[in-house]
Amino acid sequence: MHVRATLQKRLILAASAAILAASGAFSSIATAAETIRWRVQSHWPTSSSSYKDSLERLQQVVKERTDGRLQLDLFADGALFKANETFNAVSRGIIQMGTISPGYAQDKLTLGGIASGMPFAFREVWEAEYFHRHLGFEDMIREEAAKHGVYYSTDKLYPTEMVLKRPVNSWEDFQGIKIRSSGSLQRFLSAAGAAGTYLPGSEVYPALSSGVVDGAHWGAAQGAKSMGLYEVAKYHVKPALNMAADVFIVNQKAIDKLPEDIRRIFLQALDEHFWLRTNEYQYQEQIALAKAVAEDGVQVNTLPEDVQKRLTESAQAFWDEEAKRSPQAAEAVNRMKKFLGELGYM
Repeated sequence: MHVRATLQKRLILAASAAILAASGAFSSIATAAETIRWRVQSHWPTSSSSYKDSLERLQQVVKERTDGRLQLDLFADGALFKANETFNAVSRGIIQMGTISPGYAQDKLTLGGIASGMPFAFREVWEAEYFHRHLGFEDMIREEAAKHGVYYSTDKLYPTEMVLKRPVNSWEDFQGIKIRSSGSLQRFLSAAGAAGTYLPGSEVYPALSSGVVDGAHWGAAQGAKSMGLYEVAKYHVKPALNMAADVFIVNQKAIDKLPEDIRRIFLQALDEHFWLRTNEYQYQEQIALAKAVAEDGVQVNTLPEDVQKRLTESAQAFWDEEAKRSPQAAEAVNRMKKFLGELGYM
């Protein structure tokens, strides 16, 4: 009897262990199945301050708030696609997510040039914030992006300010100057008499260092300092050329496939991110420029009044050309002009 009881006990223990092992294996499989991984192609190189402060921040927030169930695998500028190919890759579902300047997608978004920042329009970042969020512009371009299966969400709004190897002290100095640019600003600068040239982020420093271009813009002081541009270009130009945007683009089908709770967390994180990063960037901008002046020997080059006047006149003609791209573009430019008039700028 004792032997039989012992045997039964051993069989029960063995069975229990097997059940627990199977349960653990099943749990591991279930956990693995619940982990969703998205590939995210950025237009920022890892040296850009926004790669860490915007993209890596969002990656960490999403991971923490979903308990690791949604994880973003990041790829720096050019790792998978060129910056101007990212919108198509996200639209087709080749990757789930990306970051771009909206100017890179103007072949698909007629509002892309306006989103990337109309030259010499808004003078302060809060004005651009109000136009995007309170006057409905972001809703307009989000609707346009949705036609391509893409969810559009602004990462941040920020001033675009040039750095130059030599100062601009007259209209003649500005004429023909070679400037690395992108999107609507590239077209505006060329139309105004400079030579706007597009280069991806990884090529900006070499081009500036070697003299291929005389100046560049990569955000403003913060972007220029993080990219090392002040090493070879000692003049920081004001006022801002525009109030620009960086953008998250996400494949809509990928969003729709998320469990409801994860989808809600993700979209809330994007909305919160816009306000945090836009405001944080302004704080960091002041610090970056002060350090550039103190540590790198940078000088602030304020454009002469006659240069600013001519650029403003060119800009207003440029707005009218941008408005011709679509009925939606005409509506957006009209809203912008009305708002600028209310602010006393027109």
